[in-house]
Amino acid sequence: MRKSTLFAAVLVTLFLAQFASAQQVDIFFGGGTLESPSATSGSYPSMSGGTYLNLGGDVIPVKHFGFNVETAWLATQGAYGTGTGENYRPILTDFNFLYQPHLGKRIGLDLMGGIGAADTRIYAQGVSCQSCYYSYDHFMEHLGGGVRFYIWHHVFVRPEVHYYHIQDNNSLTDNGVFNSNNAVRVGASVGYTFGGHLD
Repeated sequence: MRKSTLFAAVLVTLFLAQFASAQQVDIFFGGGTLESPSATSGSYPSMSGGTYLNLGGDVIPVKHFGFNVETAWLATQGAYGTGTGENYRPILTDFNFLYQPHLGKRIGLDLMGGIGAADTRIYAQGVSCQSCYYSYDHFMEHLGGGVRFYIWHHVFVRPEVHYYHIQDNNSLTDNGVFNSNNAVRVGASVGYTFGGHLD
């Protein structure tokens, strides 16, 4: 995972370097939920359900084309399976190429695809470990899209859907923690655009 952490740091650096020449910069936060296949008998638990919060931003250095970074995490710890006495919290971070076409004066699309990492934290319970957790990191691919509605000046609302393919998330031999490699997050974000928008 050290290589992917270094790669993520390089991507963040490149992302931030774009601020100097960007035509447009957006920041946003939101919420939603995650859907994944149901658990079957004898499998790891499903990562479905719960409230996920998200925070992110993008830069558009060239009209309609740019870069996006976003993190989504489970707002409260979920129970990891039945009777395990453990809780879990996934943290999904992705870095994307972004295409932002305009559909009208105050409506546009955000279409993105990229890579990232899923960090699942399993929290141990009990007297001997009040705040201990184990972290399982997996490389992932990401596709996402949303419809951006400008509701007041530079303020927008974006209903959205995100698909994650998390490598080895269900592996019995490579620190798998859930029953499926696939998950879909649905929700909405509220954001603010700095610079021109829908021009």
